[in-house]
Amino acid sequence: MNRISVVINTLNEEKNLRYALASVSSWVDDIVVVDMQSEDRTVQIAQEYGARVFSHERLGFADPARAFAIEQATGDWILMLDADEVVPLELSRLLLDIVRTDKADVVILPWYNFLLGAPLLHTGWGPDQDRHPRFFKRGMLQATPEIHNFLKPKPEARIMQIRFGEGGGVYHFNYLNVQHFLTKLNRYTTIEAQQAFDQGKRHSFVRALGHSALEFCNRYFRKRGFLDGWRGFYLSVLMMMYRLVSYAKLRELEEIGTEEQVRERYREVALELIQQYDTVQQMQSETALPRNREQE
Repeated sequence: MNRISVVINTLNEEKNLRYALASVSSWVDDIVVVDMQSEDRTVQIAQEYGARVFSHERLGFADPARAFAIEQATGDWILMLDADEVVPLELSRLLLDIVRTDKADVVILPWYNFLLGAPLLHTGWGPDQDRHPRFFKRGMLQATPEIHNFLKPKPEARIMQIRFGEGGGVYHFNYLNVQHFLTKLNRYTTIEAQQAFDQGKRHSFVRALGHSALEFCNRYFRKRGFLDGWRGFYLSVLMMMYRLVSYAKLRELEEIGTEEQVRERYREVALELIQQYDTVQQMQSETALPRNREQE
């Protein structure tokens, strides 16, 4: 009998986790939650649903901890889910049928993304534009160090792609508002810039401008973001900014180093300025001493 595990990585997800767990608890055999030291009720909620909870160090993004989560799963099949994602009933039935009939080794699922308060059908986030290999037989995906490109099917894997109309898709309750988007943008661009720097990539104004312009054109025109109204326009602009910020942070690493290195440089300059006061005070003290003796 083929057992199914679901693995979920969490960090302060008490507002979302219950819905994700409720959408899988009735049809999977094993629930694994890998928590990155949450400070809210995330762990308690996971335990309420019978999840096996493991602790992991807190990281800037979840991908490195996903490999650890997959290792804890006991199922023959693994579904990788985020705390802000829900599996609809229609999709669960389709996945169970795939397991029963052994139609594939890796299943690429469509994502039905909600951004800025509503679902998007285009702009690169549409359900037939945004797909991920999140349901797979154990050992049929290999991990990579790349952010947002963490798991890739092995060459020998039989791959099946599901279209949104065939069985629905994973509902992803993504960015709440622009502030939420910018918060994640700041975190992810820092990670991407550091990875690029470590791989020997270097900043180029031509590439920065070219890639940013292509990002906007790709999302707004080729992926028809204009059909998503104001959301499509501003999200295309924000993703263009994402590319620019990544390149800007790469240039920072090349020219000025890390935040700690810059802070140390500022500290040295500040100390030099303060020492000028000490020098003047010492000179004044030395010149004032003979005058005092003459007065005596």
